[in-house]
Amino acid sequence: MPITDWPSEERPREKLLLRGPGALSDAELLAIFLRTGVAGKTAVDLARELLAAFGGLRPLLEAESERFCAEHGLGVAKYAQLQAVLEMGRRHLLETLARGDALSNPDDTRDYLKARLRGYAHEVFACLFLDSRHRVISLDELFHGTIDGTSVHPREVVKRALAHNAAAVILAHNHPSGVAEPSESDRLITHRLKEALGLVDIRVLDHFIIGDGRVVSLAERGLM
Repeated sequence: MPITDWPSEERPREKLLLRGPGALSDAELLAIFLRTGVAGKTAVDLARELLAAFGGLRPLLEAESERFCAEHGLGVAKYAQLQAVLEMGRRHLLETLARGDALSNPDDTRDYLKARLRGYAHEVFACLFLDSRHRVISLDELFHGTIDGTSVHPREVVKRALAHNAAAVILAHNHPSGVAEPSESDRLITHRLKEALGLVDIRVLDHFIIGDGRVVSLAERGLM
């Protein structure tokens, strides 16, 4: 039965407008994104099949272009549309942070860093540069690859902080393994950067480790 023949309160789009997006299942939300199904399948049927094929909503959203486009009912246009939606979500989080004190919004800070860094298959080291009122100036991804004491260069971090005229910095990097526990290398990098930035009167406020759905703060652990 086509979705247009369903009771209006059960159609995904009408249900969202009536009850809000939180009332919809993953398949219903994905069906709205897909807009149409394929021959013999509604958008909801197709959405359920795609969620099963990818193993859930998150793997689908984070799939590489080639894997995503290979599925029936998807393609390059849908991939581009999805990337635009995800980027709008990230920018919305950043604008929310930029309007206020980053330290007064720790949950927003964590959510933004998680949205920005969690999906990478390799390690990425980033700096959230803040002004004197701890408002966000910029988030810069500075180093890629295996993050250790030799691959993160304090001079580059200091140079970028000065270029932004930053008063403070929040460090962040992801653990592609999904385990957010800080390593000894993470602690050493943090102290090296604190010392380097301290020489030019820029404070390091925290270092967040981004894991699989979990964000660990070194400041909260007393490791700063």
